[in-house]
Amino acid sequence: MVFLAFLRDNARWLAGGFLLTFFSTVGQTTFISLSSGDIRAEYGLSHGEFGTIYMVATLASALTLPRLGTIVDRYSVKQVTLFVVPMLALAAVMMAFSHHVAVLLVTIYLLRLFGQGMMVHNAYTAIARWFAAQRGRALSIIIIGHNAGDAGFPLAFVALAATIGWRNGWLVAAALLLLVALPAAVALVAVNRTPRSTDPVPHIVDARDWTRGEVIRDPVFYMTLLGVAAPSFIVTTVFFHQVYLVELRGWSLGVFASAFVLMAAINTGFTLVSGQLIDRYSGVRLLPFVLLPLGLACFVLGGVEAQWSAFAFMALIGVSNGLSTTLFGAVWPEIYGLKHLGSIRSLIVSASVLASAAGPGLSGALIDAGVSYPLQIVAMGVYCLATSLVLWRASAVARGRAGR
Repeated sequence: MVFLAFLRDNARWLAGGFLLTFFSTVGQTTFISLSSGDIRAEYGLSHGEFGTIYMVATLASALTLPRLGTIVDRYSVKQVTLFVVPMLALAAVMMAFSHHVAVLLVTIYLLRLFGQGMMVHNAYTAIARWFAAQRGRALSIIIIGHNAGDAGFPLAFVALAATIGWRNGWLVAAALLLLVALPAAVALVAVNRTPRSTDPVPHIVDARDWTRGEVIRDPVFYMTLLGVAAPSFIVTTVFFHQVYLVELRGWSLGVFASAFVLMAAINTGFTLVSGQLIDRYSGVRLLPFVLLPLGLACFVLGGVEAQWSAFAFMALIGVSNGLSTTLFGAVWPEIYGLKHLGSIRSLIVSASVLASAAGPGLSGALIDAGVSYPLQIVAMGVYCLATSLVLWRASAVARGRAGR
């Protein structure tokens, strides 16, 4: 009953954040990689060459984010939405009509900057400011937008591409952004949420307001970034090379795509659970555990050739994403406060995008060099275990200086 009352009282803001994360899928690797086979064929690119283009474009978007991302501290959520959604739609149209490698590079840059970058940054920063005691719960609800996008967009695009062609599939995505996402999201986030007398007393007290200059000199920031980078690097790499993995293992691409539904379902359930855990124990306390499911997922996918391993991987990714996405949205106010959250989060989103940029290019180059792709995936699992120890130390330091 309490949860239903929370949904009822905050429906417009939660729905607005949900739409932003849902339609950010158009600029996520999960969606873009579905066209990778057609792009490589039409442009005559190898795995490594396309991976390099993707890496350069995503790296450029990561370098742009620290400056562009500060607009969420200066403009309203509505104003930022009016800018970001049309830009993402423009990128989708460019993908549909691109026939030159240079245009492809710019297109991917815009998709990554405004999809994975600004759409998500705008939603997460708004929710973190609008909610305090129930921040974890609110974040967990809007993050379900990612899950719904991962469940619906891949299957829908595969069906569309088979019927009307992959380029026309991108035009449909652009139309949805302009005709559905833009008017609905703008209407929902037009009014900022303010604290209410019925809001519970915050159990977790946010830190003092650090400036961005102070943050970039704090060792805890970089220790935590190692954890933030892992899901972006690993999940982006695996999804980007999903066609290659399917071919390597002799699996069905359609069956592999269907596993996204399982991932989304588990992600949804665990996202809601993790929101409750964060509100009860704090994000900082949960930091040491966030990468363990992801590490196990890598060991399963890299070490087992049977197609059931794809479903086991997706299930574990669902658990990992449910915990990590919610936690990494909630933990920063606990460590660095709210006043400069937009500019601080822009650094964090930039690092996340940077990690997603490095993954496909590095892995593609290793594939072209003859390095076993399953072995690469196992190595990613080892990284998760090692980084968990670093996050344990970061958690201890952050709790110590906050007196928790």
